[in-house]
Amino acid sequence: MRVGVVGAAGRMGAEVCRAVDGSDDLDLIAAVDPSASGRALEEVTGARGGDDGVTIAGGLDALVDAGVQVAVEFTGPGSVGDNLVWLLEHGIHAVVGATGLGEEELERARALAADGAANALVAPNFAIGAVLLMRFAAEAARHLPHVEVLELHHDGKVDAPSGTALRTAELIADARSDAPDVPLGDERHPGARGAEHAGVRVHSVRLPGLVAHQEVIFGGTGQTLSLRHDSLDRTSFMPGVLVACREVAGLDGLVVGLEHVL
Repeated sequence: MRVGVVGAAGRMGAEVCRAVDGSDDLDLIAAVDPSASGRALEEVTGARGGDDGVTIAGGLDALVDAGVQVAVEFTGPGSVGDNLVWLLEHGIHAVVGATGLGEEELERARALAADGAANALVAPNFAIGAVLLMRFAAEAARHLPHVEVLELHHDGKVDAPSGTALRTAELIADARSDAPDVPLGDERHPGARGAEHAGVRVHSVRLPGLVAHQEVIFGGTGQTLSLRHDSLDRTSFMPGVLVACREVAGLDGLVVGLEHVL
């Protein structure tokens, strides 16, 4: 499988480059990142790529020129939507880890994937443990509908709440039979009770030293249940990314969630 990475010079993109380059059945043949255009991929990420090494390109056309079959997209909210549409329009399967896709962008991409020659896998989180946490949370919500989500990330993360937290809230909302009223804060301290998504309270923490962490706390009569997942290093996401690269070509259109290929 011939793989390209979009956002290759970023923290996650560089980790993806190293993971793909180190795999036995995937070939890293292209990398795109305007911030490092013209530089050797090995110099920026430590991953060589290809037989003769890869030079980071500034535009997506380099993916077509290299004959990329699957592109891993790890940019940001401002570019991921347009990049995903471009990949699908050009017949390149897309594995998307960047968060910030709006509903209109997602629906446009879903329509393209349904009618075109390329599929897409959009995953809020590629860590296997995080996917399991979301599944366990949905199961628990059937029996303990009172629940709140706390997510903690490094201070360089540009979006809040995280895509994982939003997806967790949606799965909880789909699973529970009722949505209890949630106590709110007072007018002097707006935001103290977090945000609401799909009827679930979500709280975001941004601090240096963190990577990616989430806790889902359920409350019931005389009891609480806490589910927590911690990514201590960005390598935790790589097994999921590699699975997605191998499986995306066999999907039917656009799919949201890594659980569909596990």
